[in-house]
Amino acid sequence: MLSTRCADHALASVATTTNESFSFETIQTMNRLFCFIIATLGVFPLISVAAEPVMDDQVRWWKGNLHTHSLWSDGDEFPEMIADWYRQQGYQFLALTDHNVLSEGMRWMGVTKIVARSDDGVVGRYRDRFGDHWVESRANPETGDQEIRLKPLDEFRHLLEERGRFIMIPAEEISDRSEGKPVHINATNLAEVIAPAGGATVREAMQNNLRIILEHEKAHGREVLPHINHPNFGYAMTAEDLAAVASERFFEVYNGHPGVNHLGDKDHPGIEQMWDQINAIRCGAAGIAPIMGLATDDSHEYHGKPGSRPGRGWVMVRSRFLTPEHLIQAMKRGDFYASSGVSLADVSFDESTRTLSVDIQAEIGAAYRTDFIATLRDESAEGNAADLHKIGVVVDSQEGTTAKYQMTGNELYVRAVVTSDRPHVDPSFPDQLQQAWTQPVGWKQ
Repeated sequence: MLSTRCADHALASVATTTNESFSFETIQTMNRLFCFIIATLGVFPLISVAAEPVMDDQVRWWKGNLHTHSLWSDGDEFPEMIADWYRQQGYQFLALTDHNVLSEGMRWMGVTKIVARSDDGVVGRYRDRFGDHWVESRANPETGDQEIRLKPLDEFRHLLEERGRFIMIPAEEISDRSEGKPVHINATNLAEVIAPAGGATVREAMQNNLRIILEHEKAHGREVLPHINHPNFGYAMTAEDLAAVASERFFEVYNGHPGVNHLGDKDHPGIEQMWDQINAIRCGAAGIAPIMGLATDDSHEYHGKPGSRPGRGWVMVRSRFLTPEHLIQAMKRGDFYASSGVSLADVSFDESTRTLSVDIQAEIGAAYRTDFIATLRDESAEGNAADLHKIGVVVDSQEGTTAKYQMTGNELYVRAVVTSDRPHVDPSFPDQLQQAWTQPVGWKQ
């Protein structure tokens, strides 16, 4: 006998169980077909989820994306359609991070502009999914052009959120410029929009915007997570810039937008190399905590167009509760990892033995390699940044689904990157494989 749970979530459950990857468009089409079948059989679909929501307080991994764009800025889809896609794909939290705006207040957008940005079917799919009564349209009072109201987060979130299953977090991509270069910082769990602060240099703009974010956090008494976006976008930021802004503790080690120069070029390091350059300075001469790495989508396109599509990168956060506060607290502790396809059952660092351990949640038929990466100190050096050598060295490489590395005492820190032999399901650069990145550990202040 068929369950009365909503068809879209049943399909999401099937997709997860069979390890199939469905596109945004395919999911929406399958939803409509399955709901039609259920309606024909006389079964009334309720708006709930296929799996039971988590109701206990056990520590577990939660999957989320903290960089996403909608029609509120330069994305090409309605925000509730985007959130519904992530929910159906098994994500537990999502932050819509439109440029210099929170999705709040009254906003109307011309249908012609929406279609030009998306495709001819975008409004029809929106109506099919949420119904004619939900989609509000009007003629523009001045021009007579047809418009649709963009729903704010506080209005549509109640259609999608469910305790222990899926939440949305208010956020913004604070998009600034300095020295002719983009300076973008995401701020997650904001109470109100933050205007770009500016600065005479890229480094100063980073510092000014971060200061305002931290002041916002304190003034509103809430956990806020700032992170630096795509430092190689426009080659705007250097490792020295990111090392110097000491109060910034997070940046994107992987961003799924194909235009962010993830691999670098002959004159600029790739992002992973930059990560170790930053932390060589931080954990060496500066004596401060290393910067931690997130993976994000930075999604803008949701209709099969070339560009930044959803589902390419995410974070897995270990927390007891699915709330913005508990998730951000866990990330500030470093209790999370970044992924572009590899799942970890566990990652831990034993302070007493100085051992980093990784346990991989393996897919059938896949093979895995874990590289332990460290920056080593030159024992004959005086200790300043220029004396550090062997930055980002692979100190050990192990095959299989478990791996351990015990620090020798010569490392400033150690981190692990796990690489599958499976190709990425939707690569953002050539020959991309599925990976997971743990946070740097073992550093001493």
